[in-house]
Amino acid sequence: MAVALRYAARTDLGLGSKTRNEDSAYAGPDLLVLADGMGGHAAGDLASSTVVAELVHLDGEDYGADEALQRLAGAVADANQRLRDEMDENTELEGMGTTLVAFLRTGSKLAMANIGDSRAYLLRDGVFTQITKDHSFVQALLDDGRITPQEAEHHPQRNLVARVLTGRADDEPDLSMREAHAGDRYLLCCDGLSDYVAAATIEEIVGRKGPPGDIADALIAIALKASARDNVTVVVADVVPSDEPTSHTPQVVGAASARAIGLPPAEPSQPRTPAEKAAALTREANPPAEPPEEDEPTGPVLAEEGPHRFRLLRRLGILALVITVVAVGAWLGYAWTQRQYYVAAHNGMVTIYQGVPENLGPISLHSVNITSDVALTDLPNFYQTQIEGTLTADSKQDAIRIVEQMRMQMVKCQMALPDGSSCTQ
Repeated sequence: MAVALRYAARTDLGLGSKTRNEDSAYAGPDLLVLADGMGGHAAGDLASSTVVAELVHLDGEDYGADEALQRLAGAVADANQRLRDEMDENTELEGMGTTLVAFLRTGSKLAMANIGDSRAYLLRDGVFTQITKDHSFVQALLDDGRITPQEAEHHPQRNLVARVLTGRADDEPDLSMREAHAGDRYLLCCDGLSDYVAAATIEEIVGRKGPPGDIADALIAIALKASARDNVTVVVADVVPSDEPTSHTPQVVGAASARAIGLPPAEPSQPRTPAEKAAALTREANPPAEPPEEDEPTGPVLAEEGPHRFRLLRRLGILALVITVVAVGAWLGYAWTQRQYYVAAHNGMVTIYQGVPENLGPISLHSVNITSDVALTDLPNFYQTQIEGTLTADSKQDAIRIVEQMRMQMVKCQMALPDGSSCTQ
């Protein structure tokens, strides 16, 4: 049976302190994409919107079933290279990255690509299934049998991703082909939904009768009711017979809606609850200190970011003139240190630190960022010495890779030794 997609995309800033949406999503007749950017000051919003912008040309093209997956994989690789190009052009962007879930329809088949911890779910014949696998630290613990699914739901490191698009050559997504059946309902979502709303609740909402727009709105609403402090973005798509009426107008939301890709944004999500309104007022009362000037060549400017810079300069007036070069230099130097990462020991555990392993008088230039569950005593002496001497990292993702390497050495050593033996050798 020939099929088509009926779809809706929605997003919300969430109730946290974020003043910009780092998520991007696109929904069109043949293409569904969701990306959750990361990097904070290193432009997670630019990362997600860049990747979406690089994929939208796939929508509306006529591909054969064998070609679709190849085209999707190629577009993801091009998008990843574009991230590398952006970082090479502007070193301040180093460390940005994004998750990705994408579906490309060809006839009654769906080519799928995913990397990171954003998810895709399928509701078919009343059965609700997660069809992507998280590329995360917690998922690795689950795969190793070190924690239970119940422990994974509340694990303190559940937001630590192991694989995302970061512009590196080895950032490769999982690729697969799926058969689309009339009556299927697909959900793409970021962790702003899955981390705050129980899977059973998501399943109940997705299983309701109603068009994709109503379901998407309900999912955003329940995430806000659960006090989601991260951006929340969803794409809902129903597979319907091709002779049923469907919209052919693509929808784009989040950071990608601010980029000039020639597509109409989906309906903006307005504050609906007292908590959401309070969060919006908090963001208005605490705007970013230094948004870019209007004539600077920068990444996308989001709707929630206003031109506060000139107002701030006018208010500060003469006060800005008394800021000394030494103070500015000291601040820039400190800011630079806080973009650095290294791996060392903390309380006997392999730990990712943010900053540099130095102190400036009473001021510490480093802090614990992530404490892993890899004990120093579980590593061979050679690796213990490396950790004790600190291992520098090019970025946070690089630091995560170092921790995973230590985990592999720990597991390898434990498997090679008899029960009860020490890994220290």
